[in-house]
Amino acid sequence: MLEKKRKRITLKIGTRVLTDDQNRIDREMIANIADQVADVRGSGVEVVLVSSGAVGSGLGILGLDKKNISLSEMQAAASIGQSHLMNIYNEFLTKRGYVAGQMLLTQEDFSDRRRFLNIKYTLNTLLKHKAVPIVNENDSVSTNEIKCGDNDRLSGLVADLADSDMLVILTDVDGLYDEENRVIGCVGDITGDIRALCKGKGCFESTGGMITKLEAVKNATHAGIECVIAGGKNKNVFADIVKGKSIGTKFNARQRTVKARKRWIAFSLKAKGSIVIDEGAEKAIVEKKKSLLPSGIIKVDGTFSDGDVVEVISKERSVIARGLSNYSAVEISKIMGKKSAEIEKELGYKDYDEVVHRDNLVVVEKE
Repeated sequence: MLEKKRKRITLKIGTRVLTDDQNRIDREMIANIADQVADVRGSGVEVVLVSSGAVGSGLGILGLDKKNISLSEMQAAASIGQSHLMNIYNEFLTKRGYVAGQMLLTQEDFSDRRRFLNIKYTLNTLLKHKAVPIVNENDSVSTNEIKCGDNDRLSGLVADLADSDMLVILTDVDGLYDEENRVIGCVGDITGDIRALCKGKGCFESTGGMITKLEAVKNATHAGIECVIAGGKNKNVFADIVKGKSIGTKFNARQRTVKARKRWIAFSLKAKGSIVIDEGAEKAIVEKKKSLLPSGIIKVDGTFSDGDVVEVISKERSVIARGLSNYSAVEISKIMGKKSAEIEKELGYKDYDEVVHRDNLVVVEKE
């Protein structure tokens, strides 16, 4: 029996779980994952799978050294590895009566609101037709400018977009360890002390370590999604987690208080720059839920246009909010410290009184 009634779960599988020491796909492991996904689906819970392994698989097939390869070689490895990976997933899922539906995404798909919603509709349609959506970063075409960053972050974005009740991240360690190398069973808030427990960056193919997983978990838990990080090599780990067994490290979900559009602004979009504000503006935004006006701005950093996401930073250099800017960095540098009535005088026009309107502004915890 399930610990509680869940309708949808996002499962993220790391590269080290799917490949052997020679970067080759472990078919037996994928067969086991497919069986677990099918069992969970059979219990009435939908599963969205975020799968790494394409680059690692492609490197193994091409016989490329994982060190000092060019971007084009990396993209070629991703292209070859992704099709190989999907063929294996489909082979084993088909045996259980399901079909794999591939979705390759970049940051641009999340940054554009219409494309973001289209991903959501496609996921829902795939699940309706008894398919298992398999999501991965589109590494065959993505560059640093359009990358989501890593599949840990991608899994958190997908979990929120898909309205998942739980995010399970399977990796090559058994969970988050304390100072004495014991797995922590449950974490409430991801504090500085928790972050300090992260060790190592992880392997080359997986691009990130525990710190990237904690960032994904933090965003997911703030969206009201329960999370678990656990070792993926155990035979029935995913199915057992869904059944409520205490495996790995569990992260408690926060009460979902932020609406979907504001979560999109807060977590799905990458900031293009930052705006530093004074104490008065900080109090107005955090305590009074007001818009950001030019009078409270003391500095602007980065190059961004109107409509881009910016971080709002206190004088102590803590990120207090994220929002969609009504003005470019160049425009803000001319009107900062001024009253809204002076905007037209400084710019020759005035589209908005606010630099960031409260409807497009999300307060976040201080970092």
